[in-house]
Amino acid sequence: MMRIAVGGFQHETNTFAPSKADYAAFAQADSWPALQSGAGLLTAFTGMNVPVAGFIDAATKAGHTLMPLVWCSATPSAHVTEDAFERIAAMMLDALEGSAPFDAVYLDLHGAMVTEHLDDGEGELLARVRAAIGPDVPLVASLDLHANVTPRMVAQADALIGYRTYPHVDMAETGARAAAHLDSIFAGLPRQAKAMRKLDYLIPLTAQCTLIEPAQHLYAHLAKLEGQMLGNGRVGSVSFTTGFPPVDIADCGPTVIAYADTEAAAEAAADALAAEIAAAEPRFREKLWSAREAVAYAIANADGGHGPIVLADTQDNPGAGGNGDTIGILTELIAQGAPRAALGVLYDPESAGTAAQAGEGAQVRLALGAKTGGAPDEKPIEAEFEVVRVTDGEFLATGPFYGGSRMSLGVTVRLRIRGVEVVVASRKAQCADREMLRHTGIEPANLAILAVKSSVHFRADFGPMAREVLVVESPGPNIADLSKLPYKRLRKGIRVMPMGEGFGG
Repeated sequence: MMRIAVGGFQHETNTFAPSKADYAAFAQADSWPALQSGAGLLTAFTGMNVPVAGFIDAATKAGHTLMPLVWCSATPSAHVTEDAFERIAAMMLDALEGSAPFDAVYLDLHGAMVTEHLDDGEGELLARVRAAIGPDVPLVASLDLHANVTPRMVAQADALIGYRTYPHVDMAETGARAAAHLDSIFAGLPRQAKAMRKLDYLIPLTAQCTLIEPAQHLYAHLAKLEGQMLGNGRVGSVSFTTGFPPVDIADCGPTVIAYADTEAAAEAAADALAAEIAAAEPRFREKLWSAREAVAYAIANADGGHGPIVLADTQDNPGAGGNGDTIGILTELIAQGAPRAALGVLYDPESAGTAAQAGEGAQVRLALGAKTGGAPDEKPIEAEFEVVRVTDGEFLATGPFYGGSRMSLGVTVRLRIRGVEVVVASRKAQCADREMLRHTGIEPANLAILAVKSSVHFRADFGPMAREVLVVESPGPNIADLSKLPYKRLRKGIRVMPMGEGFGG
């Protein structure tokens, strides 16, 4: 059996977002555990849907000895500070040196990290790890489906294994697939040849959902390629990362990565999947609703059956660099008198603290939301709110995405204004689990209208009960129509929207 060093460094960077990720953002717990190092890393993720959990479980069952490095994540935001990157990278490399000797390294990465001083955070980290371990030690990493994969990342790693679902319900499964790939190397099989293809159009986040077409078909096709004999070689692993589009770097966008016994087979697999993705381009466009239009439609159809109409506040999604505090949809829900409506989760530590101090049952005047600059033209909602519930924001997530994670939202309150319920938290978190509302006493299935600060991950838990989902173009930094982003550094010719104009003329 083998000795494997295990670590992770996760950040999804929106270069247009208002707030950066400093070291404290990685050190604290939020939707995921706080920074982990030492033996605690091997037990902190038990039962969670995160790649490192799946890897640890699979590798342990295979009898391998695991050597913990460092694992951390921070809520998506603007650039990772230089200080944070260099401190965490140094911690990882120090732990790597202290873990020697080992037979392989596994890293749980995102693939879309941009720092204050580096366009390619993961490429730099992988290069430093490769320099430390030498050319012969296998280095395998798992990647988020939204990774903006670079040639340097592919060159430094023996394999990059991407998620296949959005909502990401297969994160732990992806870690287990990375473990299986390492096992094939340990079994004495030769290292596989690599092939990479960059696609020539960007895909909006909400159109990347694998529960709907065309992504559903593309990932089914991907799975069929694995294990095939193409020419003189067997295809081992294929990944399609749809990319994280609000990132102004040359390598932004979708990528296909294929591994096979021979270079010809890897190239053939990459070409086959890239051709399918190219053909699907027209089907990646979708309807976007204004906040006023979406709320009016939802009110008019509120009694159309069981379960809520869900309004996805995608542009203020904390899972994509938003701060979760814009108030465009909330303003419309209040103004239009939406019945049995709720919004979650609004990030406003000041208002949460004031309301908690006032106590349950109190009427309190607040300036709610719109404090971080995510929508510069917005001003807070200044009004009287009823404090319905006060919690410590600690609860166990139960849905397919966050499931098994002990969430820490800080002081959290449930407010009510003119019949509209608002869950307000002291820490940012994408609203993708029913317990985020339930722990305040709201049962989502009983609502007529539910607005969520999320793009797609909410579909994993809220989707099955939703009567309809509307993607709303309300103010926020995670711009849904990519043609409205002020890109300056994309590679020339890439289409900023499917079937749109090429960048740079």
